[in-house]
Formats: sequence, C-alpha cells, structure tokens
Amino acid sequence: MLRWRGLDATPGDLGRTVVTIGMYDGVHRGHQQLIGAAVARARALRRPSLLLTFDPHPAEVIRPGSHPAILTSMDRKAELVAGLGVDAMCVLPFTQEFMRLSPETFTHTVLVEHLHAAQVVVGQNFTYGHKAAGTVATLTEEGRRFGFAVEGVPLAFVGAGGVGGDPADPGEEFTISSTYIRACVAAGDMESAARALGRPHRVDGVVVRGDRRGRALGYPTANVETPAFTAIPADGVYAGHLVTREPRGGASRERFPAAISVGTNPTFEGSRRTVEAFLLDFDGDLYGEHVGIEFASRLRGMIAFPDVASLVSAMDQDVADTRALLDLPPSS
Repeated sequence: MLRWRGLDATPGDLGRTVVTIGMYDGVHRGHQQLIGAAVARARALRRPSLLLTFDPHPAEVIRPGSHPAILTSMDRKAELVAGLGVDAMCVLPFTQEFMRLSPETFTHTVLVEHLHAAQVVVGQNFTYGHKAAGTVATLTEEGRRFGFAVEGVPLAFVGAGGVGGDPADPGEEFTISSTYIRACVAAGDMESAARALGRPHRVDGVVVRGDRRGRALGYPTANVETPAFTAIPADGVYAGHLVTREPRGGASRERFPAAISVGTNPTFEGSRRTVEAFLLDFDGDLYGEHVGIEFASRLRGMIAFPDVASLVSAMDQDVADTRALLDLPPSS
C-alpha cells in the first residue's frame, strides 16, 4: 500500500481515485464495512482506492486539551486498512489553517486538485469543512459540479447477532463507534471492545528498561512505553498476546501469549502507570523492540499485596488463568 503525509507528497501518477475519508481510529467493524464499500467501488471502476485520514486528531486542534484516547497508532491503522484492500493512504496534518477551510475549498483543493476523486465513499453522518458545515448532501452537490460521485454508507451497528444484528433475535442494538470502544477499554471490558473492533484491542510501543523487579520475582516482563494519548485499559491483569513489529512501518511479525499487567505496581508503592507483559514459554531479549500488546480478557483488578510472597502466588495464578483462557497447555 502506498502511504504519504501531506497533499504535496501525493504521487503524480496516481490517476483518478475512489476516496474514503475519516479518522478511522480503531478501524472497527463499522469502519471495515465503509472501507470495504470504497474498495469494492474502486475495483468495479478499476481505479485505486484511497483512504484519507488526519493527524493529529481534529478534536485537539478544535478544542485544545480534548484529545481523545487513540485506539490505533498510525502505523497500525495503515496495516489494518492495507489488509482490507486499500491501495493508498494519505495522512493530512490537521492544523488551524486546515480547520478553517470552507467545505467547497476542501472539496476543490483536497479531493479534486490533489486526490483526483472519481468517487467519494463516506458514512451517512460525515461532515467536513469549517465548523463541520459540509454534509453528505453538500458534498453530493459539489460532486456534480466537479465531476465525482458520492455515496453515503449507512452506519453499522451491533446487535445480539453481531454486526448488523440478527433479525430473529435483534436484542439491544447500538451504533458502533470509536467513542463506545474507548469507553469499553477504559473500563477494562476487553470482550465488548473486541466485539466492536472485530479483533482484540491493541496498544503499540517500544520495550524499555523498567525496574527489573519482575526478573527478581521469577517473572521477567517486557515494559512497553506507549505514545501519548494511547487508549490503555483500566488497571489490572489481563490475558493476551505480545506481537513483535517491524521498526519501520510497524508491520506485525511474531505473536506470543502473555500475562499483562497495567498499573502502578501498588505492592511496591509505585507512582508511574506502566504496561508490562510476561511472555509465556519465552526466553529472549526484547529491549528496544517495537511491539503491540493485545488484550483478550481482564483477569483481575490491580491490588496491593501484603508481601512479596502473596504477590508471587497471585502471579502464579495469573499465568495459570492466562493459559486456561488462551487454551494453552499447562507449563511443563
């Protein structure tokens, strides 16, 4: 997949494109349906599909200090959308100047002059331009003027039968959104987050040196330093996996089962919140590695134990519970 930052870096030989626009944070199951529609239209027209996204999150520029927790790093987002068949991804810096563009100027400058849109596929609730004045209806009108088609895709929802629901048993239905998934992650409800994402929630970072306390306890951990605004689950112990990544581009490599700790290490009166993973049946050095931590299920909350022996006993049980939840054989 081609990937670039800024309109001026757009390849000159791209030709006319089918564009889909959005933050796509999480690339959740609703996003997947929308992106899938864009990819399908592009293939039918024999044109490249292009995903247009933004950095930083617009909320931080529009209302400084309101930056939401981020579900997917830019590298992870690129990996996920490439897996959905997207041919190219353009990342636009979201600045004060860009924020003030009128809907018509956005359409002409971004979609027509630089991205050469033949068709634009967006969600039915899509807005754009200064003060979100542009809508799917105005974009459709501008498309008629500038020579591109517009498709507004209905929002996806979760019901008792999964995405789209089950007509025979609809149960409680709600629209899939990044906001909902952030709330699930913040509460430590990884099963609900995974249901909406279509995969386990993952945080990316680099393995750094910590206190090395886990090694002394018999449980050496990979201490993962995550970027600012990362959506880190509630404090507690989780079953999941550690995924090694390529340093450039962030492509996933190997995947290892892990018991994961999130919190401040209250037994030792810690104050810094960390994400640490103990890899099961692993013997190696991960310092400096780019990794992803996938959270499958929360095993327990984070508590202060009365002594080290009690902590180690709990860690023994955490590892056993992780093996059981991930359907792994007991340690030999």
